[in-house]
Amino acid sequence: MMQPSRSVIATLACFGLLAACSDEPQNAASNGRGGPAKVVTQRVELQPLIDEIEALGTARANESIEIQSRVSSVVTRIAFEEGQMVDQGDLLIELENSEIVAGLVLAEASLAESQSLYDRSKSLESTQAISASNLDELLAQVKVNQAQVEAARARLQNTRIHAPFSGRVGLRNVSPGSFVDSSTVISTLDDINKIKLDFSVPETFLMVVSEGMGVLAESIVFPDRIFEGTITSIDTRLDPVSRAVQVRALIPNADGMLKPGMFLTVDLQRDRGDVLLAPEQSIVPEGTRQFVFVVDNGIAEKRAVTLGRRIPGFVVIEDGLSPGTAVVTEGTHKVRDGSPVEIFDPGAAVSDTPPLPE
Repeated sequence: MMQPSRSVIATLACFGLLAACSDEPQNAASNGRGGPAKVVTQRVELQPLIDEIEALGTARANESIEIQSRVSSVVTRIAFEEGQMVDQGDLLIELENSEIVAGLVLAEASLAESQSLYDRSKSLESTQAISASNLDELLAQVKVNQAQVEAARARLQNTRIHAPFSGRVGLRNVSPGSFVDSSTVISTLDDINKIKLDFSVPETFLMVVSEGMGVLAESIVFPDRIFEGTITSIDTRLDPVSRAVQVRALIPNADGMLKPGMFLTVDLQRDRGDVLLAPEQSIVPEGTRQFVFVVDNGIAEKRAVTLGRRIPGFVVIEDGLSPGTAVVTEGTHKVRDGSPVEIFDPGAAVSDTPPLPE
């Protein structure tokens, strides 16, 4: 076999060197070295900021009592129907009171006798036919008898149970002829024209809630309805275990759809007005300071900013930017203050477009 000469080998080596040199600029250009960095920008704009909290609350009647007797006696009359709406002062239960009436008659008779004796003795005071001490004793007896009459009248009044407020009566647990005492629950009375909704709010959101703030509540029983209410009070103490504060809202319930004991999902909303929001990925931290890169006429400018609260994906800019400013959101690691940049529009790219050069 014929061996190539040295002149042929030298010629091939020169062609290989020229080819390698001609490939270097092409590879450099393809890698993006030496040109402006490609970045993605987004303009910061004023956006409405609404604080929103979701909690689970329990519905309670605006007013609620268990109807019980203050005296021990037998039921003679039930003046309500189960589930009936009653007004304040309406008669609910009457108890047997013959013994109490007799006691009242006796007390009134004793009072009349003592009062008559005192009046006669009083008329003799000027003649000194009766001593001042005896007269004082007679007056004391009159007062004792008066107290006994008032006590008997009170016991008689307690045999008639009236509604202390307007509301709906629940199921009754007694019948005419039943013996009741102070431990017997005759029925219940609930004012559900308004519903108290109690729920807990974590201490981190304590500054968000305030009296008079509106709430929205939903129930799985009525999935297509939203109940609107207002916060009426906030507890003065936090639970030491859950670190949450108890909040109470009042919800109108004229149609009686909500019942005491129901669970409702509470949605709290508080409008904080318009704030300047920047994408979270545009923030460049350096130590304790925060920066963004602003693009103006193809030049990147590093600008210090003051941050406010964070919300998912965004951060509030309190100082350092103005509405409409374009900030770099992708490619911040490739730019420096004063360096040229080329804005890349991801929306204009096709599916097979290669990723931005690193």
